[in-house]
Amino acid sequence: MELNILEPYLWEPDKYLRNVAVDNVIFGYHDKELKVLLQKPIVLEKWTVTGGYILKTESIEDAADRIAFSRTGLKNLFFQQFRSFGNPERTVDSGFNARRINELTNAQMPDDCWIFDYFVSIGFYTLTEFSAVELKKAEIETDCAWWTVNDLPPLMFDHKLLIAEALKALRLHIAHYPIGYELLPGKFTIPEIHSLYETILGRQLDIRNFLRRLLATEIIEKLNETKSIGGHRSPFLYKFNKPKYDEGLENGVLLSF
Repeated sequence: MELNILEPYLWEPDKYLRNVAVDNVIFGYHDKELKVLLQKPIVLEKWTVTGGYILKTESIEDAADRIAFSRTGLKNLFFQQFRSFGNPERTVDSGFNARRINELTNAQMPDDCWIFDYFVSIGFYTLTEFSAVELKKAEIETDCAWWTVNDLPPLMFDHKLLIAEALKALRLHIAHYPIGYELLPGKFTIPEIHSLYETILGRQLDIRNFLRRLLATEIIEKLNETKSIGGHRSPFLYKFNKPKYDEGLENGVLLSF
């Protein structure tokens, strides 16, 4: 495979921060399932969350935004830092080494290349509307695809833990911030947003109590439009009240169901 895709790390190492990276857990929602966007590097038959090294010219938030854009084609997505991951054992026996990479590419990486050092990952999660994403894989990857969070493939490093911690953070934040704008289409029904919250929280929610609490925040508003669902009564459509939504993101709201 004639690829020099890793040359920036070899010949321009001063462009990147050493021993620190960003891992971005990108969530989407589709068919009543919470999905996570994963990438499959060429070096192993395992998958990782989307991630990359940080340029010295950008903040860690800029890096998280850049990584999300490179895989989804979307800018200005909602993202949140949730924790950091560091352990000298996290890459041991992962197969991520110079020998394996050199077998598959013409990179000719030395064994002591800096990208194989012990590094810390700063974890972010990002929320995006599933249908708006145009999946893009990097040259160093064989695939980039959505996976259901409850049915994940074999993962490299500690990325199973990373996804679990991202989901835990998302569940905590959803009780205090009006998360949902990024995961749903512009117009939605009450059953659709109710199903979203149940899926994220992993438990059933009384729909009457859910609706009462959600409407009390004023972050959604009823439209004079209905959604045709065949022979059943057509439910009313709702949309997010963007000013109220943004205010909720900044100041928090009480959404403990």
